[in-house]
Amino acid sequence: MISIRNLSVEFSAKTLLDNINYVINRRDRIALVGKNGAGKSTMLKIIAGLQRPTSGSVDAPSDVTIGYLPQHMTTEDTCSVIEEARKAFGHIKEMQQRIDELNAQLAERTDYESDSYADLIERVTALTERLAMEDGSGGEAEIEKTLAGLGFERSDFDRPTCEFSGGWRMRIELAKILLQRPDVMLLDEPTNHLDIESIQWLENFLVQKASAVVLVSHDRAFIDNVTNRTIEISLGRIYDYNVNYSKYVELHRERIEQQMRAYQNQQKQIADTEEFIERFRYKATKAVQVQSRMKQLAKIERIEVDEVDTSHLNLRFPPAPRSGDYPVICDALGKSYGDHRVFSDATFTIKRGEKVAFVGKNGEGKSTLVKCIMHEIPFDGTLRIGHNVKIGYFAQNQAQLLDGEITVFDTIDRVAVGDIRTKIRDILGAFMFGGEASDKKVKVLSGGEKTRLAMIRLLLEPVNLLILDEPTNHLDMATKDILKQAIKDFDGTVIVVSHDREFLDGLVEKVYEFGGGKVRECLGGIYEFLEKKKLASLQELERKNRPAAADKPAAAAEPVAETSSATTAAKLSYQEKKERDRAINRATKKVKDAEAEIAGIEAEIADLESRLASGTQQSPDVYELHAALGKKLDNAMSLWELASMELDELKQRYSMQ
Repeated sequence: MISIRNLSVEFSAKTLLDNINYVINRRDRIALVGKNGAGKSTMLKIIAGLQRPTSGSVDAPSDVTIGYLPQHMTTEDTCSVIEEARKAFGHIKEMQQRIDELNAQLAERTDYESDSYADLIERVTALTERLAMEDGSGGEAEIEKTLAGLGFERSDFDRPTCEFSGGWRMRIELAKILLQRPDVMLLDEPTNHLDIESIQWLENFLVQKASAVVLVSHDRAFIDNVTNRTIEISLGRIYDYNVNYSKYVELHRERIEQQMRAYQNQQKQIADTEEFIERFRYKATKAVQVQSRMKQLAKIERIEVDEVDTSHLNLRFPPAPRSGDYPVICDALGKSYGDHRVFSDATFTIKRGEKVAFVGKNGEGKSTLVKCIMHEIPFDGTLRIGHNVKIGYFAQNQAQLLDGEITVFDTIDRVAVGDIRTKIRDILGAFMFGGEASDKKVKVLSGGEKTRLAMIRLLLEPVNLLILDEPTNHLDMATKDILKQAIKDFDGTVIVVSHDREFLDGLVEKVYEFGGGKVRECLGGIYEFLEKKKLASLQELERKNRPAAADKPAAAAEPVAETSSATTAAKLSYQEKKERDRAINRATKKVKDAEAEIAGIEAEIADLESRLASGTQQSPDVYELHAALGKKLDNAMSLWELASMELDELKQRYSMQ
């Protein structure tokens, strides 16, 4: 569908992309991966026609439509949310107008046998068929469904776009692209401004309704669920894999290992041959063998190991000074903006050393509560910061606050004090800003590079309470893993505001959910929280679908006599008993299924461990499988605990009635 041929891009005599070739086919869902600054966003801009390559071409049929969502963009503020979304169907109106114009021309023509008349009919037919395919008749319902899926309330539809933050405006642009249903969607970090529920909705949309998709995202769970092909950009070259990201990671490692083994074997063979030639070069009795070995050596096709990008981030937070036992204590905390109540009665305590996550839909108060903790805004209720608490705060827009006109070195030099100023070059080198990179102006850095630079400023002073508001936006996979490990190793207290499920998994032991004006505490990791939330949603759905007495016809609801009233009461009691039995049976089945799952995983682990204990040679995959099964067992145990808790709650509830 789209062919990229011999594509090269150079910036200031440095090659970013070198002779790239690949094809985007229908139904391809491609994850474009690579380190920050590798050229992923540049590739999308070139395919979208917004940037010209140094050489090469992007070829596509004239009727192929492309939708492009950039990382950053400026939007107009002249209309409401729904009016802006309706612009997605502007091309349908244009097609209808064009059809009307052509029909008017046909009505005036009388040269029915001419070639130009036949050509006019063909154009009307083609446009009419395309208009039918676009199916603009259901546009209004589709607009509302898409906006709701991306987190907008119905009350937001008529609000002017100027009232929304940049993140919400990006959602409007994303909605327009999804509504247009282009043949190829180019999405650059589409999840950066979405909450977990909206990300899951977008996953389903792209899998079920999109045609070809090329996306850049550092949300591993998202790209694993959406993509079926991975293209890695590394050191100007690409490596194309017809698998999702997790499988690509395995295949990439295997490819490098196989190449290295083959290279080492060949190098040994070459060394042995050269040694033989050198030893017997001047012996007449070995002249024939020497000549034969020299010919063999000349014919060998030298194996090359793909050049690996070895630049690596060295991130470690300074040791945390000891703080009081309770760094953050909130009691009946609330915040309002005029008549709008963001949240109220938030009461919780964060203990020293805890790592917690703030999650929930955008606009429900996560960043607002962080600003309250930072005392940047006034609030209602009580909020106490513990003894000797020193806060390190990474704001959501931290990277955008950097001065683009100064260099990387000057950015750090202006905030560093004392002895740390003598180590600025070393610090920048540890963050992959070594050598000439430290002299770059901030404005030419990629989004991930700016985030890394902003993170350095956070490390210049030891703290014991880290507050990180969306720290992973724009960071590549490897850097996110390093940041995650650094937070795990940090011996202070951490509050993370994030929608990245993979990043939060195994990092936090407690989740605070923001929604409906409340802040709710949930013990356990992010996937335990999501599973519990799913169960709660199903129970809520059952309650809503349960028929109420008020729904009955008036005649049936009126008691005819005292005996009739008693019969109705008995019938209700019977209905409740049936409902109780069904609920307990469902919960019991969940517990048994979870126990069976645990038993199966434990059997697999036992089998693997017996193989490892046998002393026979095992492939490296066995150890990876053992680790994966361990994590799978942990998740299964968590689900069993949730199912058991649900069963106990049901039994306790019905025993009290």
